[in-house]
Amino acid sequence: MFSKAPKDSRSTAAWRIALWTTVAFALSAALAFYIVYLAASHELWARSDAWLSGEVEVLAEVSRSTPRDHLDDRMVEEVAELVTRELPDERNSKGLRLNSVFFLQTAPAHQPLWVGPEPKQAFFSAIEQADLSPRAPETVSVEGWKAPFRVVVHTGENGSRTFLGLSAHGAIHQLHRMIYRFLLVWLGMVLLGFVISYQSARRTLMRVEEITETAARIGSHDLSSRLPAPRSHDEISRLAETFNHMLDRIQASVDQLRTVTDGIAHDLKSPVTSIRGTLEVALSEQTEDGWRENVAEAIEGLDRLAQLLNTTLDLAEAEAGALRLEREPIDLSGLVRRLLDLYQPAMLERHHHLQADLEERVMVDADSTLLNRAVGNLLDNELAHLPEGCRILVEVSRNQAAAELVISDNGPGFPPEVSHQAFKRFVKGKQSAGHGLGLPLVEAVVQAHGGRVRISDQRGGARITVSLPAAVLEPA
Repeated sequence: MFSKAPKDSRSTAAWRIALWTTVAFALSAALAFYIVYLAASHELWARSDAWLSGEVEVLAEVSRSTPRDHLDDRMVEEVAELVTRELPDERNSKGLRLNSVFFLQTAPAHQPLWVGPEPKQAFFSAIEQADLSPRAPETVSVEGWKAPFRVVVHTGENGSRTFLGLSAHGAIHQLHRMIYRFLLVWLGMVLLGFVISYQSARRTLMRVEEITETAARIGSHDLSSRLPAPRSHDEISRLAETFNHMLDRIQASVDQLRTVTDGIAHDLKSPVTSIRGTLEVALSEQTEDGWRENVAEAIEGLDRLAQLLNTTLDLAEAEAGALRLEREPIDLSGLVRRLLDLYQPAMLERHHHLQADLEERVMVDADSTLLNRAVGNLLDNELAHLPEGCRILVEVSRNQAAAELVISDNGPGFPPEVSHQAFKRFVKGKQSAGHGLGLPLVEAVVQAHGGRVRISDQRGGARITVSLPAAVLEPA
């Protein structure tokens, strides 16, 4: 049973992938904005401190070069007011000025000179409580003011001290506005990133869902479903192509299994019926000799049936790449010579002229049992399908790195309907009494050894050539 696709989008893999991707992106973007914020705030405070340090030097120089009287104090006040006007006229949403500046000069035997907001006593108290170092701007909190002041002090040669302070309200307001904009940009990027990640993951996983649905539709009776042809060449496309190829192989295997099953069922029907009839005849026999003869015939039929099943199983193992080989160095010429000696009486009985041209010491690394069966099947075909009085030539030679076995005859050759598919299972001529498994077994054995077999019709006969990798002989 296959589970259905989740209806709730939050339970899908696309949602989880997009969520974790967005979390990672949000954290990295927040870290990047924080670094930018630190750099911007440091630059803003550095500019304010530089302005304070430069202006306090100017005011101290003006005070030092101007004698202390009522008129000169007024001149210093005018200069201080001009300094305050150099700052940008930044105001908040209510129209209040953000850049507040104060100037304070103290000297022995003189009244303090003050230019700045009122009440000035709060500033005097804050400055007295602060431990200020000369020419080093520091933060000073003043009672009644929400934002602190950056204050720098300059000490003159005559013991006078010049203080210049700048409210941090404007800088803090700029930083807060920058944070607000950063948050808006960050939120927009996170939302946009989540939407893009979710849609991309969803589109990718929808293709995986197609594979899942196709796999769910496949049954033993219907293997025709295929995924649509991929339009790209990414990992999912390769997965779809691999899945389609796998279905093709499965369908071919199932079709082949059905063909084999049908063929076996068809070929088993006749021998089973024949064996049953023979045994029934044996039961009805009254004499012991007749009974024994019928049982012997039944046993012979069972042997043929067992041979058919074994050959079919060997073919199935060979086509699945599971045929077990016990390789050893074999003299192909000697193996063929021994088989020719065994088949010679049967050839003479059919009035065939058997001729051999065997090159000495043609060595191959092969399984002797399987190779004997393959060569025996080729000779069985010559006996079964040639009319009497034919000439059969068997040749064994070494051609470069291959050992070749060639069996040719001057018979009628392969029927036209068989010649192009002679190595397929259960393919045989109309007059053939076999099962159509001899040549398929030959091809399976030869291919399992890394060789190849081919059929070529010649004028007045047929020619079968088997090529096997030749074994490398080591010097004695």
